[in-house]
Amino acid sequence: MSSDQLQKVFKTLADSTRVRILRLLEREELAVNELMDVLSMTQSRVSRHLGILREAGLLRDRREGTFVHYRFVPPTDGPWGDAWRLATRALEDDAEARADAVALEAVIAARAVKSRTFFDEVGPEWDGLRKVFGDDMLRARAITRLVPPHLRVVDVGTGTGALARDLLHAGLTVVAVDHSRRMLDAARANLEADGADPDRIELRQGDAAALPLVDGEVGGAFAHMVLQYLASPADAIREMARVVAPGGAVVIVDFVAHDRTWMRDELGVLWLGFPPDEIRGQLEASGLVDVRIEVQPPAARNADLPETLVASARVPEPNA
Repeated sequence: MSSDQLQKVFKTLADSTRVRILRLLEREELAVNELMDVLSMTQSRVSRHLGILREAGLLRDRREGTFVHYRFVPPTDGPWGDAWRLATRALEDDAEARADAVALEAVIAARAVKSRTFFDEVGPEWDGLRKVFGDDMLRARAITRLVPPHLRVVDVGTGTGALARDLLHAGLTVVAVDHSRRMLDAARANLEADGADPDRIELRQGDAAALPLVDGEVGGAFAHMVLQYLASPADAIREMARVVAPGGAVVIVDFVAHDRTWMRDELGVLWLGFPPDEIRGQLEASGLVDVRIEVQPPAARNADLPETLVASARVPEPNA
């Protein structure tokens, strides 16, 4: 690295605000307005720092309608990596950094309130709304990514129990988790009407970012059309990896990044899909291996829908 390039590293990270922004974006993908809330700064000031960080090649951004979301993937090698490790160590006991972390949790919680309110209001009516996904085949494809029958798995964000039903039919035992009590009540009614064996299905109320399961409790985890509704998809992926035993699978089905902004109003989504590389990165960052991602075009009858990704990965075996 030349002296000019080295000076750029020092100059970029010499500003405490830029380091604060990078720490936040390392933890969570955020839009400008969310950074403004966390940092208590004006849009012009936040945007100026984002411009410098983007020009330095430290940020990834993606547009969702009128919003641009930013993410920082820390460098691991070279002067950038060394400088970032030094900067983060220096802020481990910094009061301002701790305050930022608290403010960030408030922003994430505000996202979650929107999603929870939507599903609490919709309740059983979700079965009618979700038909727009046309995703029966994708549920079946997701199941084939798992291991043999007779496994105990978790269905994250079970909703009205559509995937849980399919998992039961495939011979699996299911822990169905949802944050909405109304959704769980609807799932219970649907599963009872389907003749589900009560010894093979357990309904638990809980959040995808803090699953009500102990480490390694299940042999597999599914999140089917769920990440787009979560305040922090990365946290949910880490939780799925935590609760799956070594050798078990994590399977995710969701939309690829798209521009169908009507889904926010009509379906209550928080995120307009995800780039496959982002999902891959989050699976790998959660310590998962053997990542596979397929992108499926929409069915002919739902041609206006985005492409869908089916992602899977495994929890590594000890000493593998």
